Amino acid sequence: MKVKYYKDEIIENEKSIVLCGPTPRDTTTISWRPEALKILEKLNYDGIVYVPEYENEKEYDSDFEKVKYSWERNTYLNSTVIIFWVPRKIPNMLGLTTNVEFGYWLKSGKCIYGRPDYAQRIAYLDWLYNLEYKKEPHNNLEELLKEAIILASKEE
Repeated sequence: MKVKYYKDEIIENEKSIVLCGPTPRDTTTISWRPEALKILEKLNYDGIVYVPEYENEKEYDSDFEKVKYSWERNTYLNSTVIIFWVPRKIPNMLGLTTNVEFGYWLKSGKCIYGRPDYAQRIAYLDWLYNLEYKKEPHNNLEELLKEAIILASKEE
């Protein structure tokens, strides 16, 4: 598995998954993405994983903030599968940008979506996902990632 963070090269035409969803905006809230990477490793995923976060906080660069959105957009364009995991918990994991990204990319046909049962204010995302994909959202991150691996492998 190749893990790519902000500033890393985006590779075209290779099996890849991007981990889209809320990113902590403070230092006390724990990101869900390290757990997702552990699960993908355990499932022997052998493609690229794009992680729209800094590999470590010391890499934060205010100048990069201006181009971060382009990096994210390019990962969505070049990924085989876009997973949306939305562990929304107010006030620390709002996912406001995630809402926009979800609506924007949903019609791409390469999205899968899930959220834990405790997630707040996700009824519209659930409804929209069901409307567009005729599927219920996953409520288990590992099951969501298993489906992502299957879908990514079909596109090879």
